[in-house]
Amino acid sequence: MDMLSNPHQVTVAEEDGGERLDKVLARTTGLSRMRLKGLIETGRVTIDGATIEDASARVKPGQALVVDVPPPEPATPIAQAIDLVIPYEDEHLIVVDKPAGLVVHPAPGNPDGTLVNALLEHCKGQLSGIGGVERPGIVHRIDKDTSGLLVVAKTEEAHHGLAALFAAHDLDRGYKAVVYGNPPANAGTVDRPIARSRYDRKKMAIVETGKEAITHWQVEARFGRPPVAALLDCRLETGRTHQIRVHLASLGHGLVGDPLYGRPQKGAPQVALNFPRQALHAWLLGFCHPVTREPLSFESELPNDLNDLLASLEEI
Repeated sequence: MDMLSNPHQVTVAEEDGGERLDKVLARTTGLSRMRLKGLIETGRVTIDGATIEDASARVKPGQALVVDVPPPEPATPIAQAIDLVIPYEDEHLIVVDKPAGLVVHPAPGNPDGTLVNALLEHCKGQLSGIGGVERPGIVHRIDKDTSGLLVVAKTEEAHHGLAALFAAHDLDRGYKAVVYGNPPANAGTVDRPIARSRYDRKKMAIVETGKEAITHWQVEARFGRPPVAALLDCRLETGRTHQIRVHLASLGHGLVGDPLYGRPQKGAPQVALNFPRQALHAWLLGFCHPVTREPLSFESELPNDLNDLLASLEEI
């Protein structure tokens, strides 16, 4: 195999045909399989120009593999005093009610002012570092412009336990979503796999070779006569990136205010068109405590901006 400077470029040799993608790349790039798994799952690896997100994919002789390794980020995010709403905290974990606009962890373009920076200040060195120095204690996340509940580990034991719950989809997660249009039924399920879009790396898409993704939804209210928007309660079986946003858009009922996937339908009310963020709120989070085994459940009230949106829609 031939390897060049970053981005790493590899041509699969005859003797490596049938090998796992991550094993071949680990042997030829010097990167660990764990590091490669992360790069693969974030869309930074291609085979013959096509993005691949399955580390266990088998390669074929002659295929061109390219690994795009992002530049290193600061090793240690700084602690910053940022107000947080904390429904629950003990020595093992912390549940945060995140406001819209707060990024969960540092990344290019958001080096500080994130939830991680706030937690480093609040927890004073008690966060689990198992998720990597840039994401201490972070087991899952919600998008910057989505509001609501998420849980963060403070110990390695809690981090392992929470990660196992997420891997087994053994949590209750409920979201309130305001969508364009009039859903044709009162409830339904979207069971369609999701992967990174081949055409726009900033977006996810329905891809038949993607990861399993299941969203259950139910209409709670319809607005307008005839209806031009609706309030849905969504429950997740899986937790793929942008899952609710992609699944609802695939039904033709994108989220109000969603700049990536929301497609306003004809006759959409101006108040919805003017809403400045995706109208999505993580209102329910329930799980078994990973250390004490106590069942925990938390609910978050809708934030003011979503309440104002719903009030305006009710007047249509």
